[in-house]
Amino acid sequence: MTNQFRLVCLACISYLASGQRPTPDTAADVLAFERNMEGAVVRGDVALLDTLCSSDFTFTHGDGWVTGRQPLRTENKAQWLAAVSKKPYLARDLHSVQVELHGDVAITYGMYRARSSAATDPKQQEFTVWFERVYARRNGQWQFLSHRTVHGPVYGPE
Repeated sequence: MTNQFRLVCLACISYLASGQRPTPDTAADVLAFERNMEGAVVRGDVALLDTLCSSDFTFTHGDGWVTGRQPLRTENKAQWLAAVSKKPYLARDLHSVQVELHGDVAITYGMYRARSSAATDPKQQEFTVWFERVYARRNGQWQFLSHRTVHGPVYGPE
């Protein structure tokens, strides 16, 4: 068992033991925000994403960092928005997303299945990414702070 997996397990056990559960409305708001954000990524709607992402937003691609290697790449807000503006996705569908709330901070973990519009290798057109994301409620609105891939990309249909 890897240290990362042990830490995630301990965090989950601790969270469950605390008796805290997200209220349906608040968890639903976070999930709606996340679905809205995914739709904007597929559409290449950089103007909307610019308002949804914090100024210090980071997107860490690939899970190499989990095992002590380098991630595929890490992008700041401007770099990520530039990549999204090229509309690299035909779809990004969320699955198995869980919400953990800590006041005005939300952590989501789950996966998305994506179809790439830019893949040159047909074997890499479809892929799955497991992620952990952090959001903060600021001025009554959720803002996207960070995405980290915790497993993937895994290529091919699942």
